[in-house]
Amino acid sequence: MSARNDRELELSRRQLLAGSAAVTLAASLGLSDDAEAKPQKKRIHVPRRVLGKTKRSVPMLLMGQAMSLDPVFDPKLAECLQLGIDYFDAADCYGGGRNELALGSFLKRTKKRNSVFITSKSDKHDPEGFERAVDESLRKLGTNYLDMFYLHGLKDASHLSAKLAGAVDRLKKRGKIRHFGFSCHDHNVAELLTRAASLSWVESVMFRYNFGQYGDRELNKAIEAAAHANIGLIAMKTQRSAASFRGKWVPFTKAGQWNRQQAVLKAVWADTRITAVVSHMDTFGKLRENAAAAADKKGLSRREIEELGRYAAATRALTCDGCDHLCGAQLPAEMRVGETMRYLMYHDVYGQQETARQLYRALPEQARNIEAVDFRQALAACPNAVDIAWHLRRAKQVLG
Repeated sequence: MSARNDRELELSRRQLLAGSAAVTLAASLGLSDDAEAKPQKKRIHVPRRVLGKTKRSVPMLLMGQAMSLDPVFDPKLAECLQLGIDYFDAADCYGGGRNELALGSFLKRTKKRNSVFITSKSDKHDPEGFERAVDESLRKLGTNYLDMFYLHGLKDASHLSAKLAGAVDRLKKRGKIRHFGFSCHDHNVAELLTRAASLSWVESVMFRYNFGQYGDRELNKAIEAAAHANIGLIAMKTQRSAASFRGKWVPFTKAGQWNRQQAVLKAVWADTRITAVVSHMDTFGKLRENAAAAADKKGLSRREIEELGRYAAATRALTCDGCDHLCGAQLPAEMRVGETMRYLMYHDVYGQQETARQLYRALPEQARNIEAVDFRQALAACPNAVDIAWHLRRAKQVLG
């Protein structure tokens, strides 16, 4: 986990939402004052929860695969199975489009297809494209069915149409998919969760959920509605990475047993409305540390809660919440603030320097030409007071 970057946390009434008193939260969540835990004596095995209306039991920690895998046999996947992490989250675009092939090779060699939960995703949101994407994923994975197929990065709720529902129904009747859902991580997560709650054919939503950004009533109400509709909720991007922290870095002080990344995961799991967290675990160290945090049944201590709250407040202005519809309205139409900030995160946090450079250079030239842009109104529109100009200039320097 040493390659990870700064994350933030704010605490809510039910889990960890911004602005609440740490002591009150600790009491309401039944948190212990004692941050120490006994040494692990048994083999680590990640606990399980039921994924909403799918009625499928899945591990609380899921293996996100937005990374390059060994094309023949990836040992990290084998380690996952040893730890009880038998849910693999793939996508047709991951690993440069080779992710599904690598996972398919692993499944063929281990003969574990029927004992693992396999999901994939595609950004083909129209019904015809969606059906073609399912067929292509099945071919690459070398399987005749998917446990779940997601619309990837959904932004427009109108795509959740009656025609798409018909496509989902056809695919289920043909045995190609067993369940359907969508992922989302833009500014309208609450809107999409609320929409999902009204649709019986949406069974799971994978959404960006971090302790800092979603400390508001609108999102909490949407989560409540989705949970009441028995939609399986999977949290992603939970670490709330602070991009471009160089020169502005704020340390997290370890207040107990867990490091920052583990503490953030345990904070999300404290919300019982959330079934699982999907995590980018590209090293054995991250995989084993996250699994250890999941397997430990103890909640966070009051001191850990307080430190996470302090850290969240201290790094608030270093994190882009993806609400570039606010700052973007004050900038030329070709500016891509959210995308640029995300690529900086890949560079600074994930250690994916070359991927970040390739993505940044693929942006339209106008999006990278920032010298004559006046950012003052955009800065005023940012709810986190993020120094947008500083970040975009640094992006051009390190990614361009």
